[in-house]
Amino acid sequence: MVDGREEAGAPEAPDELVLAGEFPAASREQWVELVDGVLKKSRRITDDAEPGAGVAKLVRTSPEGIGVLPLYTAEDVADLPAAGVPGQQPFVRGARARGPVPDGWDVRQRHAEPDPQTAHTAVLADLENGVNSIWLTVGDGGTAPADLPTVLDGVFLDLAPIVLDGGGAEEFLALATERGIDPVALLGTLGVDPIGVRARTGSGPDLDSVVPLAQRVVAEFPQVKAIVVDGLPVHSAGGSDAQELGFSLAAGVAYLRTLTGAGVDVDAAARLLEFRVAATAEQFPTIAKLRAGRRVWARVLEASGAAPGTTQTQHAVASPTMLTRRDPYVNLLRGTVAGFAAGVGGADAVTVAPFDAALGRSTPFSRRIARNTQSLLVEESHLARVIDPAGGSWFVESLTDSLAKAAWAFFQEIEAAGGAVAALDSGFVAEQIAGVRAKRQKDIATRKVPLTGVSEFPDLDEKPVHRDPLPAAAGGGLPVYRPAGAYESYRDRSDTVLAESGARPRAFLATLGPLAAYTARAGFARNLLQAGGIEAVEAGPTETVEDVVKAWTDTGSPVAVLCSTDALYGERAEATVAALREAGATYVLLAGKADVPGVDAQLYAGGDALATIDAVWSAL
Repeated sequence: MVDGREEAGAPEAPDELVLAGEFPAASREQWVELVDGVLKKSRRITDDAEPGAGVAKLVRTSPEGIGVLPLYTAEDVADLPAAGVPGQQPFVRGARARGPVPDGWDVRQRHAEPDPQTAHTAVLADLENGVNSIWLTVGDGGTAPADLPTVLDGVFLDLAPIVLDGGGAEEFLALATERGIDPVALLGTLGVDPIGVRARTGSGPDLDSVVPLAQRVVAEFPQVKAIVVDGLPVHSAGGSDAQELGFSLAAGVAYLRTLTGAGVDVDAAARLLEFRVAATAEQFPTIAKLRAGRRVWARVLEASGAAPGTTQTQHAVASPTMLTRRDPYVNLLRGTVAGFAAGVGGADAVTVAPFDAALGRSTPFSRRIARNTQSLLVEESHLARVIDPAGGSWFVESLTDSLAKAAWAFFQEIEAAGGAVAALDSGFVAEQIAGVRAKRQKDIATRKVPLTGVSEFPDLDEKPVHRDPLPAAAGGGLPVYRPAGAYESYRDRSDTVLAESGARPRAFLATLGPLAAYTARAGFARNLLQAGGIEAVEAGPTETVEDVVKAWTDTGSPVAVLCSTDALYGERAEATVAALREAGATYVLLAGKADVPGVDAQLYAGGDALATIDAVWSAL
């Protein structure tokens, strides 16, 4: 337009905008052919490989054994069952028709503080600054039941739900009665969970212990939930998403059977349950897990004769075992992604842990950042203004279906083993999880699954973050697996050496040739060694074997790592190894897979980094 008038001869705007409409549609076969070509050039497949071999090479397998494809199209979801609409069976697309619109999900903050006044101050600070509900540890490691009136002083129990963890249900209800709260208006979750206690500690009360409290809640408190179905023990033990969902299903069914057997109506019994699910920094599996969880529970309720419309209440918790003690500020990013995935997946309540939670008692600052993370997602990023953002994604829909099937299969295995309690007591659940955990440990050890700031890009000079220690959690049940733990133990060992001697353990990088020749492999070796707390000192550009030996003499480390190209290895590596050994080096490694006589071990992508670090520590 010119001066508000349409320019003569200008084309008219189309009624419908078609992007790339002038180009012919690309077929899947064309894409497969292009992928094969790229992988042939990179020598990941042979030139005479069958068509589609390149795509097959890019398929990765999830801990459940689900093949995750490099590309999803409408063809991949053509045969899947209908996901329905939000707020209706099977609730894949959300438990509510409007999703979290317009106010967002329930932002829930966890508190485990024995001192009642400190806990009271922290609880009020959260509720006054964006938190909707409080998750309160009661008993060991948290608030004493007798201190609930102090901790919850000034908290409106009919406005801010209180979720108990560990005990205090009777004291909480007595407090509500004492304050004159209308039973119909009281909010909260009483947190009774004998199966979860059994999973964490190896023992616990009988399931029948939930009945008296559940009957009272049904009769008096229509908005209160009595029981938590906790999948976190399975997740924290290293279990897969499907195992977590399958175990939760079995535990939920066990509670339904117990309650209905005691005369509680199935709809009322289902209303009493709140499911606790782990959210991780793997956003798509988390989104799919929450969607699949609602689908499989809807199937359970349908089979149980529950009224249509009864759904699963989900409390998504940012995984406590994904947090690292080293480079803890990276946990801010992990928590953000987990919170994002939980919100997109349709969780009713979301807890994002403070970034320093793995170190000990969190500070007011770290709790503020945790709650503001969710506030940013809801209010600034407008994530809650979209109903089921992942709906229609071919990948998410396919993964949701696969996870639902895998979870149902594990649920059936637990039922065949006698149900959740019997499967825990017999060791069946622990045995099944152990296989997945072993695979996770291998992926962490080989750095196939990287841990930023720990196994990848570690900073030996990072300023430590110190927090007051928390009481040790009760053990005896399923183990707690922290992926970062193995690397962090070596870093702790390195700190001890530094404090005692004034220097960290060192390894010598025997760099052959100019900078351009060795820099890639030297960087790889340095990164790996520093992940184990070992400082790497390099020789720099060298032209002769004598140059390398002279640089090694200045460091005096018994460990040397040759770093260069395969071509230079062929020219100088064997002589360099012999000279280093004659000078006093006792353990010599090579960065890469070249065949060099006299080398003790090799460093390469996909190799066992933890085994290498352990061997270097032994040599040092």
